[in-house]
Formats: sequence, structure tokens, C-alpha cells
Amino acid sequence: MRNEKGFTLIELLVVVAIIGILAAIAIPQFSAYRAQGFNARASSDLRNLATAEEAYFAANAAYTSSTDPTTLTGFKQSPGVTISIQPSSSAFTASAFHTSGNKTFNWDSGNGGLQNAP
Repeated sequence: MRNEKGFTLIELLVVVAIIGILAAIAIPQFSAYRAQGFNARASSDLRNLATAEEAYFAANAAYTSSTDPTTLTGFKQSPGVTISIQPSSSAFTASAFHTSGNKTFNWDSGNGGLQNAP
């Protein structure tokens, strides 16, 4: 009788199959969590933009006429986030999305703020 130590081919195939099943379940969940993180970054930038716009309004009695969000004092745009602003003197609207996210957020200062909260 031979004294062999180690795993059989069947045992190794079962382990590889189990790892494959676990990976098939975990990878899509991980992608969804990443998208949620990118969406949160866009939403946070939009809220920070609104705070900077309101600070500008408090100091100047009008919203900024600039469509470039980086001109607002105290606002720093996150990498990958795209923000567009439609200014007017009495209100402003803005939208933000992250290039790796899956949702666009809208802000309307004359209509109560964030329109589609996460």
C-alpha cells in the first residue's frame, strides 16, 4: 500500500468551483457598491456647490452669473465629477454626475434644493 499525501483531482475541482461561484456573486455586488460611492461623490459636490452659491448670495444679494463652479470661493470639485450650472439673479439650477456613477443629481434653489436625493 502506498502512503500518498495530497489532494485528489476531484477535491481540487470542487474547491475551484466553489471559489468561482463565490466570485460570481461578489463581483457584481462590488461593482454596485462602487457606483454608489461615485454617486455619493457627485451628490456631495452638488450640495457643496449649493452652499457656496448661498454664501455668495448672502454676500452679494444675487447668485453668481458664472457657469464655472470652480470660481466660487470655498468650492472644490472632486475628480471625475461633472457639474453644470444654469445661473440667474434670483435662483440657480445645477446638475452633477460622476463619470463612473450611474445617476445624475439636480439642484433647484427656487424649488427646495436637491430634487432627486440618493
